[in-house]
Amino acid sequence: MMNGENDNERSVVQRAVKGDSSAFGALYDRYQPMIYRFVLIKVGRREEAEDITHQVFLSAWQNVAGYRHRGHPFSSWLYQIARNQVIDHYREHARRHDVSIDKTDPEAFAVAGDHEASLGTKLALEKVRSAVGRLKPDYQDVIILRFVEDMSLKETAAALRKTEGAIKLAQHRAIRELKRALGDEPSISFDSLTVSFDDSDEDL
Repeated sequence: MMNGENDNERSVVQRAVKGDSSAFGALYDRYQPMIYRFVLIKVGRREEAEDITHQVFLSAWQNVAGYRHRGHPFSSWLYQIARNQVIDHYREHARRHDVSIDKTDPEAFAVAGDHEASLGTKLALEKVRSAVGRLKPDYQDVIILRFVEDMSLKETAAALRKTEGAIKLAQHRAIRELKRALGDEPSISFDSLTVSFDDSDEDL
């Protein structure tokens, strides 16, 4: 699970809200890799992901003065911006409807020490990427945030502006679809994490 903001980070956020560019730079350094990965998985092309990620942080800097802490980590606000930027991207490029996770740069789903990863692991990652790409966008968001970014239900709900109950339901349905698509590959490693698509902890 991702850690929420500690006192030190809240202090950095408060400084950024007051216009401290160095404080915002520290937040950029911390969160840029995560936002970039989220965007890359969604749009599938590295150059486009880089451009969108740049726009996310530009928008965040332009609007950070209006940021208010509401009990959720600063990253939730950034993911909201990223999600909106991705939606805008697809609206502006509607004619390019073939963009999908199936065409995502492999680095988005890379495991730690990928050059040493077994062929079986790499093939399994390809299978997961393809399966996630067939999910509806809302389910993709939930899977990416919960299992790739390792966010809690509360953090995911805040980022997607939904209730925790809605996230649990979407996760349950998304996992069910993934299990159907993955067949005999119910678990896989993302980065240094071992992710098991298991919804047994959900009260549904």
